[in-house]
Amino acid sequence: MTNTLLEKTSIHPTAIIHPSAEIGENVKIGPNVIIGENVKIGNGTHVIANAYIEYSEIGENCTISPFATIGSAPQDLGYKNEPTKVVIGNNTIIKENVTIHRGAACGDYTTRIGNNCLLMVGSHIAHNCVLEDHVILANLATLGGHVHVGFGAFLGGMTVFHQNIRIGSMTIVGGFSASRQDLLPYAKYDGRPIEARGLNVIALKRRGIDLETRTNLNKAYKMLTLGQYNTTQAIEKIKSELPMSDYIQNMIDFIETSKRGVILKKHGKHADADEE
Repeated sequence: MTNTLLEKTSIHPTAIIHPSAEIGENVKIGPNVIIGENVKIGNGTHVIANAYIEYSEIGENCTISPFATIGSAPQDLGYKNEPTKVVIGNNTIIKENVTIHRGAACGDYTTRIGNNCLLMVGSHIAHNCVLEDHVILANLATLGGHVHVGFGAFLGGMTVFHQNIRIGSMTIVGGFSASRQDLLPYAKYDGRPIEARGLNVIALKRRGIDLETRTNLNKAYKMLTLGQYNTTQAIEKIKSELPMSDYIQNMIDFIETSKRGVILKKHGKHADADEE
């Protein structure tokens, strides 16, 4: 199969491109880039010097910075060169020295990154992770295999996350934190050991969530985290006393479907949620 090289595409003469690669229109590929087997690159994407890509589908208008490595084999001793891949959405920015491993031979065999994500310098996404849209990983954030990161989450620099955990939508995690358990949607987390530090009100405001919804979500958060009730009691109280919104329901569903348990701060000086 020959390369699909459409008009307006610019490829530096030192780039090495496998014959199976499919390159879209108006793509820029810089010096010393290596594009290996089974790669598709969407229109308008810019691959800067010295990047390495294989077994990956890259969306449109992405930026891939120098020395980023995408689609290399997973760090899984059970992997035996099965046909797995990475899939990346549109408008995602991948900075220098980011590593994204293709899936191991389980689940859907795929590592997935959504649209409009920002992966800062040196961040690592292991096999079979899923990042929903608008996720930000700061410098050196590290995800073990099978981590699921919800919409709009922000993971601070040098954070570390155990394999198979979930990080909720619009959750923000302070730098140098680490977690072995799930992190509640719409919450702020920080520390080693990690603790919930309040509702992420700023993110909710930026996403246009109205005051009434934010206020009730804040009440639900307090019921879950201040230690007055156990988790089952808190959920029952939320259902009986608060008007149910999609956001509160999502928080409840997240807890009830957790396999590793959810970090819920229940006492101490950081327990209070932000007030509206």
